[in-house]
Amino acid sequence: MSFLQIENVKKTFGELEVIKGVGFSAEKGEFVVFVGPSGCGKSTLLRMIAGLEQVNGGRLTIDGRDVTFEEPARRAISMVFQSYALYPHMNVFENMAFGLRMAKLPESEIRRSVEEAAGILQIEQLLDRKPRALSGGQRQRVAIGRAIVRNPKIFLFDEPLSNLDAELRTQMRVEIARLHRKLGATMVYVTHDQVEAMTLADRIVVLRSGLVEQVGTPTELYDTPVNTFVAGFIGSPKMNFIKATAERVSQGVLLLAHPSFSDGCLSLATDATAKIRQGDIVTIGLRPEHLVLDNEAPLLRLKLDITENLGGSTQLHSRGGEDAVVIVTQGSIDLQADDELNVGMDSGKIYLFDEEGKAFGHAQRHIAARAN
Repeated sequence: MSFLQIENVKKTFGELEVIKGVGFSAEKGEFVVFVGPSGCGKSTLLRMIAGLEQVNGGRLTIDGRDVTFEEPARRAISMVFQSYALYPHMNVFENMAFGLRMAKLPESEIRRSVEEAAGILQIEQLLDRKPRALSGGQRQRVAIGRAIVRNPKIFLFDEPLSNLDAELRTQMRVEIARLHRKLGATMVYVTHDQVEAMTLADRIVVLRSGLVEQVGTPTELYDTPVNTFVAGFIGSPKMNFIKATAERVSQGVLLLAHPSFSDGCLSLATDATAKIRQGDIVTIGLRPEHLVLDNEAPLLRLKLDITENLGGSTQLHSRGGEDAVVIVTQGSIDLQADDELNVGMDSGKIYLFDEEGKAFGHAQRHIAARAN
């Protein structure tokens, strides 16, 4: 049995069902990230693991023990909140020691645990300060330290970095990854930021409207998304989608029509032709980082809307008919709004999805000329 097992759990608030039968498992020492848009149920699910929300259906086990209706204090978990939740009248040492004192541990053991956690987080010099004298990043370290001293079986993080500025968020993300490697503890982390999910997770649970859309490693979700929701959520900038019409379908070759294709059509080699009929709407997905400006063998002919110069790279926001397309190029580029762009593929895959957004699989550009 997995270290953390969630079996068909449900949560309702009155008549509103917010968790609709979620199941997944985490192994000991694994870093699992819940990711999804606001309102998808990720924080509610985390609070159910913590025992802060009642489970209305299903089962939760931690280390082989059923904790579905166990009190939070008996679950051997520690939780780090978005708001830090530090006591303003206590210094850092007292904040980190508070839970141990409530458990009536010996003072010598409390001091040893707090100093050890402070050493791991490199905040030994802050132990005498009050929270008001700390930066946001230092406060978050104290909140994490308070969790560490309890030596829990599972660490739970509820969007812990969302109150920090961009630079500090990046720094703290690296520190949390180092902490996981050093402690080897099981961690469950909630975020709406897919960059945090991709960089921290061993496995990612993608949630939407109280249901799991897909579970997998960051690479699996990036390379083989099961639908357009996952494909668009994982990756930054998000995947481009173009809805085309299947003009011709033969064994292993699919001909798609769309005004933005370089000659009005695109011939693809794919195993998905057995699932596609002539006249079907097929969505192709293209990662922005796989597209390049290419006047020799263009895939798309687009019109530029705006450019975003990020120094090391430039994002080109363009349109092909009604579909928005983003291209990421290296360095800066001299282009103006309404310029015509010839766009090809440098690497990566062409993704295929059906009209409901379910993945067909991958395709490659077919080099055979279109039959007249």
